[in-house]
Amino acid sequence: MAIAHETEKTGDVVPAQTSSSESGGSQPKTAEWDVRIRCPRCKANLQTLECKFCGLAMRTKREIVHALPPDRASHFARFVSDYEHIREAEGRGSASDEFYLNLPFKDTSGAKDEHWKIRARTFDHLMSYVFKGGRGRVLDLGAGNGWLSYRLALAGYRPLAVDLITNNYDGLGAATHFAKRVPELFPRFQAELACLPFQDEQFDAAIFNASFHYAEDFSRSLGEALRCVKPGGLVVIADTPWYSRDESGQAMLAERRETFLRKYGTASDSINCLEYLTDQRLRALSEQFSIEWQILYPRYGWRWAMRPLMAKLRGRREPSRFRIYIMKRP
Repeated sequence: MAIAHETEKTGDVVPAQTSSSESGGSQPKTAEWDVRIRCPRCKANLQTLECKFCGLAMRTKREIVHALPPDRASHFARFVSDYEHIREAEGRGSASDEFYLNLPFKDTSGAKDEHWKIRARTFDHLMSYVFKGGRGRVLDLGAGNGWLSYRLALAGYRPLAVDLITNNYDGLGAATHFAKRVPELFPRFQAELACLPFQDEQFDAAIFNASFHYAEDFSRSLGEALRCVKPGGLVVIADTPWYSRDESGQAMLAERRETFLRKYGTASDSINCLEYLTDQRLRALSEQFSIEWQILYPRYGWRWAMRPLMAKLRGRREPSRFRIYIMKRP
C-alpha cells in the first residue's frame, strides 16, 4: 500500500516560513511550503499565524513555528523538561553533522546503536511498502531531530515535521544539520499530536514516527491525523511498543519508572502517556473510526524474534514488539 499522488490544494494558504522578530541570526533556507493553518486553540481556519478570533499568535523562532497555546505549553512543561533531561543523560544527539546525516543507518556516537538498528529496519520496510512513490506531502508526527523528514525529502516527498521538543540536539532545532543536503529545509512546527494547527485534508500521509505511545488520548491523536490527510490518504504508526497482554505493558511501565527514578531522579510520568498498544486498543480505534488496520511486520533479526520465547523460559514479562499499523482514510 503506497501513498496516493499529490492533488491540487484549495483554500487560503500561508507560507510555512513566516518572518518574526524573534527568529534572530542567520538561518538555513526553509521551504516556503504552502500550508493551510488552523488555530490550535479555537479551531478557526486562518490566513496567517495570528488568530483574529481568539487572539492566539503563533510565533516563529529559529524557523520553527511555535503552535502551542500558553495553557498547553504549561501542561507539557514538566514532560518536556524530564524528557530533555533523560535524553541528554542517555547521550542523545551530537554537535556533528555526520551523526544526523547517517541516521537511521548508523549511530556515529555509539550511544544508542541497537536502538538505531531497529529504527533502520523499520525505515527500510516503510520505504519498501509504504513510501515508494516519491511524491506527496507527508506529516511527520513526533519528528524529533527530523531524520525521517530528511530521508523523505531525499526520496522526493514534501515533509512537514511536528514535535513538542525544539532543542538543538534532539529536537526540531537539530534539523539544521540537514540543511546542506536538501535544497530547502522542511517546515517545522511545535505542536501537540491531539491538536494539530493545520486545516483539513492537506496531506497525502501522516506518520507517527516512534511517537504514538506518547499520546494521552489515542482516539484524539489518531483522529487529528485522519482529519489532516486527504481522502485516500494514509495514517501510519511506526515503532510504538505492542504487547499481547495489557499486564505486560503495565509491568514495563512499573519497571521503567523505577529505573528512571534511580538513574535520572524522575519517573517521567507528569502526563498520562498511554505508552503502548495492544490488540484490544487497536480494535477499539478501528471500531471508532470504522477503518480496518493493515499491519506490516518488519524483520529485526533472529535474536529479536527469539526474545518472547527467551523471556518466557526465564520467567520474565514479555518484551515489546514493533509492527507498522496503517489506516487508509475513506
